[in-house]
Amino acid sequence: MRDDVAMLLRRATFGPTASEVASARQAGYAATVARLTSPAGPDRGAATAPVPELGRDPFDDLPDPTVEQRAAAESTRREHTDAIIRWWLDRLTVADHQAAEKLLFFWHGHWATSIRKVGSPQFMLAQHQKMRSSPDIRVMARKLVCDPALVYWLDGQLNTKDAPNENLGRELMELFLLGIGNYTERDVKEAGRALTGWRTDLGVPATAIFFPEDHDAGPKTILGTTAHFDAFTLVGHLVKQPACARFVAARMWFRYGSSTEPIPRSTQQRMVAAFPVGIRMLRALLTDDEFRSGRHRLVKQPVEWLVGALRQLGLRPAQLSAQTLHQLTTGLTGLGQVPFAPQSVGGWPAGTAWLSSAAAQTRLGLADVLAGLADTDRGDGVDRMNPERLAELLAVDTWTNRTYLALKRAGSPRQLLTLGLVSPEYLVN
Repeated sequence: MRDDVAMLLRRATFGPTASEVASARQAGYAATVARLTSPAGPDRGAATAPVPELGRDPFDDLPDPTVEQRAAAESTRREHTDAIIRWWLDRLTVADHQAAEKLLFFWHGHWATSIRKVGSPQFMLAQHQKMRSSPDIRVMARKLVCDPALVYWLDGQLNTKDAPNENLGRELMELFLLGIGNYTERDVKEAGRALTGWRTDLGVPATAIFFPEDHDAGPKTILGTTAHFDAFTLVGHLVKQPACARFVAARMWFRYGSSTEPIPRSTQQRMVAAFPVGIRMLRALLTDDEFRSGRHRLVKQPVEWLVGALRQLGLRPAQLSAQTLHQLTTGLTGLGQVPFAPQSVGGWPAGTAWLSSAAAQTRLGLADVLAGLADTDRGDGVDRMNPERLAELLAVDTWTNRTYLALKRAGSPRQLLTLGLVSPEYLVN
C-alpha cells in the first residue's frame, strides 16, 4: 500500500531520512503538513551553512582588462561560482526547514536565471537572497523586476526609450506571471516600454540602477488599462490579474503534483485562494485530495535525487573533500541540472527528460561514489544492509519483484546501495 505520509515528505522535501518518516507517520499527515509549512523556531541546520562572502566582482573597475587581468578575473569568478553552488547544495542537505528550501528551489527554476550568461556570481547570490527574503509573490516580483541578474539575463540593460527591448517584458508575461494566452503582442510591446531605463553595474549587485532619461514615461495600455506604467507598477498590475494566481498554481502543480497531467480545477481553486503567499499555496496543494491520492507520479530532478541521497546516507557536502565535491558537481553537470545555471529562461525540464540512457550512466557513477562514501564513513550498520533495510533508509515504499531480485544479488553493501539509488522506485515518487 502506498504510504501517503512518506510520499508527502518525498515531494515536499529534498528526501526524508528514515527517522523523519517514522516521526511523520506517528504525527499523521495533517500535522506533518503543518510542521513543514509552518516550522517552529529558526532553522538551526541551515545556520550551520552560512552564506559565503564573495567580496566584489573581479571585473568591477576593469573596463578594459588586459589579457592577464581577464584570465585572473575569470578564474576568480569560477572559484566564486563553485563556492555558491557548493554552499547551496550544503544548505539544502542540512536545512531543517526542508519545505521552505524546496520551495525556494522551485522559485529559482521558475524565475530561471543562469550564471552562464549573467557571469557574475555576486549578481546570482544577490538574486537568491531576494527570493529567500520575499514573503509573497507580489513582493518577489517587485524585487526581481529590477534585479541585476534577471535584467542582464533578459537584456534589460539594453532597453531604452530610443531602442526598446521586449525580452524582459515578454518573459514576465509568458513564463513568470501570466502564461501563454493571457496577453497580446501589444501588451508585450507596451510592457517593454514600461521597463526602459534600467542598467546593471557590477559594483552594485543588490539592484539595477534606474536612469530616468532613458525611460519612456509616456502612457501605456497594458491588459486593457492605460497608465504611466514603470517597472514596479507594471509587475503590480500583472500580479493583480486573475490569470497570475492560476498560472503560478499550475506551475507549482507541475513541479509538486504531476508533470504530465494538468492541475485539477478544484486543486487550482484551493491554491488560488491562498495566493500570493507561496508557502500557503504549497500547503493548499499538499492537503488537496488529488495530491494525496497517490495516482500521480513525478520523476526526481537531479538535484532532488542527489541531495536526497546525501541526506539519507548521512553525508554533508561541506565535509567532503574538494575532489569529491568536484565529482558531485561534475555529475550534476552531466545530468543537466546545476544550481544557479538553469538550462534556459524556461527553467529545467521535468518528467522522463531526466531518464535518458546517458543520464543513467552518469547517475550510476554518482551513486557509486555516494555508496562508497557511506560504506566507508558510516558506522551504523551499512555493512549489514539488506533490501528491506535499504527501503527504510531510502524512504521507498516497496520494491518491485524485479528490483528486489537485483538487490538480493548485490555482491557487496556498496553495490546494494548503488543499485537502490538508481532503482526506478527511488527515481520516481
